[in-house]
Formats: sequence, structure tokens, C-alpha cells
Amino acid sequence: MKHGLLYTLGLIVLVMVAFVTSPVEAQTTAPGPYYATPSWDQQLPAATRFIVLSNWGGAAVLDRETGLVWEKSPSTSTKNWNIAQCYCNTLAVGNRMGWRLPTIQELTSLVDPSVPSPGPTLPAGHPFSNVQSSFYWSATTNADLSILAAWGVYFSNGLVMMDVLSLFNCVWCVRGGQGVGSQ
Repeated sequence: MKHGLLYTLGLIVLVMVAFVTSPVEAQTTAPGPYYATPSWDQQLPAATRFIVLSNWGGAAVLDRETGLVWEKSPSTSTKNWNIAQCYCNTLAVGNRMGWRLPTIQELTSLVDPSVPSPGPTLPAGHPFSNVQSSFYWSATTNADLSILAAWGVYFSNGLVMMDVLSLFNCVWCVRGGQGVGSQ
């Protein structure tokens, strides 16, 4: 009896050690679930950073660094800031709603500053399409100028700037994350 108990405990320990030491691999080709533990403290190569979500008909991309889900192919039409907000809030991608304009920090998380102009300044090997080398709106307004201007990113060179809300610029919607406030 004592020998059988020790043998069983030994097997349990072996299984636990094997489980803990076995590498965990990212799921990149099979249908979800896609567990997106944000890794803002890590730099992942594009080959493992971005996962095209097959459960979403391939229309959305999970960014494993941030945990955000991006449109794979943002619209190429331009919109003023108010229309851009409405556009994202009513958008259905991969048969899912719940989209929004990204914060300026979320939008700049896609920028690879080592990519030369004319861009787009995205990491090599990214899965996105239709990204223009243009200014993209963020949902982040300046606290002092919130009725006049919002922050955005020029994907031609990675510059972060403000633009007048009434001007027409590109829109790239995101899902998940924290939302926005004035800054």
C-alpha cells in the first residue's frame, strides 16, 4: 500500500514537472479561442505578434503585444473626426460590433519608427492591408482643445500630431482596450 502511494505521488510529480517545463506555443492557424495576454513590456516579432483571426472570417487581427483586435483592412475613405467616431461605433467586422476609434497610445503602438517614409510605418511582416501612408484619427483629444482638435498618426512617417476635427482623415477601428479620455 505504501509503495503504491509513493509510486502514484511520483507519477503526479513527473506529470506536473513535464507540464510546467513544456513550451506554450501561440495558436496562429487554428480557429480560436485566441488568448491575448497583453505584453506591453515585450517586443514580439510581427510573425508571432499578429494573428489573423479565422473565427472572424479573417477580417480582424489580434495584436498579442497589446491584446487589441484591429480591422485587418481599414476603410480607405476619409472622414471628419465626428463621423469617424460614428463609423467605428456602428461598424460590424467579422460579424461583431463593439468597435471604436483607438486612443493615441493604441494607434502609435502599431508604428515601427525604423520604417522610412513614405511608409506605411508598420512592422515588417504585418498582416494588414489597405493601410494608407496618411493621417489616421485617434479618439484622443487635447484637454485644452477638445472641441477643435484630436491626436492622430501619420503612417507615412510615424509622426504623432493633432489635426482639426473638421478635416477628413483616415480611420482604423479597434476593439478591446481601455477607451479614451482627453489628454
